[in-house]
Amino acid sequence: MDGYFMTERHEILRAEVRAFAEAKVAPRTADMEASRAVEHELSRLIAKEGWLGVTIDQGYGGMGMGHLAKTIIIEELSRVSGAMGAMVQASQLGVAKIIHFGDERQKLKWLPAVAAGDCLPTIAVTEPQSGGHVLGMESTARREGDEYVLNGRKVFVGNSHVGDLHGVVVRTGEGSTGLSAFLVESDRPGFSLAPHQPAMGLHGFSFGEIRYDECRVPAENLLGHEGQGLDVAYSSSVLYGRPNLTAVSLGIHQALLEETTRYTSEQLRYGKPLSALPTIRQKLGEMQSRLMTARLAAYHAVHLLDSGIPCDAELMNAKYLNVESAIDSARAAMEIHAACGLFPDRPVERFARDASHMYAPAGTSDIQLYRLAEVALGTSLSDWSSRLAAPRVPEAAAV
Repeated sequence: MDGYFMTERHEILRAEVRAFAEAKVAPRTADMEASRAVEHELSRLIAKEGWLGVTIDQGYGGMGMGHLAKTIIIEELSRVSGAMGAMVQASQLGVAKIIHFGDERQKLKWLPAVAAGDCLPTIAVTEPQSGGHVLGMESTARREGDEYVLNGRKVFVGNSHVGDLHGVVVRTGEGSTGLSAFLVESDRPGFSLAPHQPAMGLHGFSFGEIRYDECRVPAENLLGHEGQGLDVAYSSSVLYGRPNLTAVSLGIHQALLEETTRYTSEQLRYGKPLSALPTIRQKLGEMQSRLMTARLAAYHAVHLLDSGIPCDAELMNAKYLNVESAIDSARAAMEIHAACGLFPDRPVERFARDASHMYAPAGTSDIQLYRLAEVALGTSLSDWSSRLAAPRVPEAAAV
């Protein structure tokens, strides 16, 4: 199945990321779990590999390999650390807004820095009171001469505490055309961070709160034009958020299966490996089936995206299927491990916690099903992949 989508260059990339993850990331996972602090050093180390620029054109210093390559990078990092896979996926959301809505000056200023690992971008949309209801946001920006002055709060911002450049969507007017997006550097006066608060999982990753108090940014930091903020928020979520979170789930799912098969092969019951028991084999078979189906959905969706083929529905389905499958397999893995799975000397409990973090961002499973129902009924208005995904020449992905 992989061979249908992947070129030799993709396979080389997978091997490189896997080797890096096992050599550089795996040794730090225990410390990240113990401290539950933001992992600044490792985030920067990963960025310096150039992987944040995987979807950035080579003309701006990027890899120019597209969304399938991005999926592979996030998947392989997440197989070892969901937190670091989440770090890369969140950075990619920040990349998306510049690629699709930045002017040439903004692209020349920021994309090479991202590709070189010198800048970690984010996107900040969600607010405490409105949650995922984008039109309910209350943060504002007002024009004063050649500047905009921002006020408000954003929560659940991926890479909040390691990000250098925040893509902030705020209100500049009324209604759906009253939202605008800005690039805001983290060292600007008036920008601040709430203290990092560890969550259930993804220890080492930051998805916290950023605040703006009379924070001034030059008018040239406006992304697109005034009133285009809703497009920035929605397109980033659909074209990057959903496939990125799909990739994190896929990597965690792979880790769950590998750890569980290892455990059942090592543990003896009645003089035989645990994997010899029919009930255990059935659970392992279900996990294997779920993983294969989830990966097929994930790779198919981003292959269409790279090919310039409309695929909003496939991206929704891939996110839904991968999140739900990973959570189901996490439960099965915990059942197989029984009491042994409750202690951190085996990573399965970490995988289970991390898998749950993929449910809400870029739309819960309920939202994905609601949108897929619109597809079935012929009432869907989502067409971001038609509007913004440029087709890629197949040879560009070859060696």
